[in-house]
Amino acid sequence: MTRFVFLLLCFSADMRLLTAKTKTEGNIFSKASYGPQINPGKSSSQETVKSVFAAPEEPHGAENVSSQSVQQKATDASWKFSPHRWPLPLSLFPNSVDDMYYGCSNKMLIKVKRDYLPKSTREGFQSTRTKLCASAAMQSRDPYDPLSWDHFRALCAYTAGAYDSLNRAVREGKASYNSSFQFHALHFFLSDAIRLLKLNQRTCYTAVRRSRRLFVGEPGQTIRFGSFASSSLNKKLFNFGRTTCFEIRTCFGAYLKSYSDFGADEDEVLIPPYEMFRITSVDESGRNPLECEVLYTLETAGIYSTLNCQAVDL
Repeated sequence: MTRFVFLLLCFSADMRLLTAKTKTEGNIFSKASYGPQINPGKSSSQETVKSVFAAPEEPHGAENVSSQSVQQKATDASWKFSPHRWPLPLSLFPNSVDDMYYGCSNKMLIKVKRDYLPKSTREGFQSTRTKLCASAAMQSRDPYDPLSWDHFRALCAYTAGAYDSLNRAVREGKASYNSSFQFHALHFFLSDAIRLLKLNQRTCYTAVRRSRRLFVGEPGQTIRFGSFASSSLNKKLFNFGRTTCFEIRTCFGAYLKSYSDFGADEDEVLIPPYEMFRITSVDESGRNPLECEVLYTLETAGIYSTLNCQAVDL
């Protein structure tokens, strides 16, 4: 039985006209428009997904930005003298932990609570700060958001500081996912929280991600962030950086409301590792509404998961 799942969703022209927070043209995470119809006799979640979404072997534009363009930036005198100015290439991050638990979330929930959560020491679930944040989030929970105590703990632990160590492990952790990966509980509960929040968020969002690092990509290129990516509906959070900014139209990212360690102050939209984006434009003029040196405009390009449900039977 194959263990490889490749998902590529193409969005129609009318969906491209959706604007953040206004259109509600159907939830792509809902059973009707996102989930496949289960065929009789199909027991494998992987087979079910593959029977619904046909895709080419490689997504269009999946190649990394050329090494020549990176070297050109690196050798330019204006970029030489700070490690933060060394250009980082945008790519699909093919070695990322991109499990989306599609078709196996209930089985994985049982496994995580039995095998991983009791042993969790690095993920921040047990800290006093996390528990206080989760308690506050539970009290303010929207009754239509079916999140549990563990989902709130994951969101709070991540936004309180676990994002750094988690995302380092996620970006290049594919080879160790079925062996020594240390973040199964946090990865699952964050992914599942995004899935559950999207059940009642019938929209795509236009959000902004800021960085103090320089990233290099080209128009037409298909990329992923390769980790959980925080972004915001607030375009004025300049303290997160002005070197590289991304204006992102995401249809798989979830609005966290007041469920993070920062409450609702940052208007955070959390983007999962498996969402792909097409770079539609690159503005290097330094003169743009976000006041960033480089501004990338990204359009959602579907999802791409190579590790779907691979941890369930470990």
